[in-house]
Amino acid sequence: MKILILCTGNSCRSQMAHGFLQSFDKDIIVCSAGTEATGKLNPKAVEVMKEVGIDISHHTSDSVEKYLNEDWDYVITVCGGANENCPVFPGKVKHRLHIGFDDPTYATGSEEFIMSEYRRVREEIYQAFKEFYEQNIKK
Repeated sequence: MKILILCTGNSCRSQMAHGFLQSFDKDIIVCSAGTEATGKLNPKAVEVMKEVGIDISHHTSDSVEKYLNEDWDYVITVCGGANENCPVFPGKVKHRLHIGFDDPTYATGSEEFIMSEYRRVREEIYQAFKEFYEQNIKK
């Protein structure tokens, strides 16, 4: 089973989804990429994932170009921009899904509020990907 998770920058939401999905099942291959990859992880995303015991600090922020010629069981977009700009994959994609989330990087206000937005989005990603995993992948 191979799953690619796409976002625009591949620094936050796709990285969290990647971390959760891999934590559910070590035997599936999970990759994440961006349509406009930033090349770095969002430190707040790394921090809130660490709070739930998942270390994504070793992940890389890669361009979707790296994965275009591969075959995928699922390609899942997690933001509207990636969904609208999802490239055509010359390789075979069995299922293409969109599971969208707010972008916590746009949160403004106190540090406490900003972190609460990262945690809220993290929990939404956890719930959605746990449901996806249980309905589509779990044996």
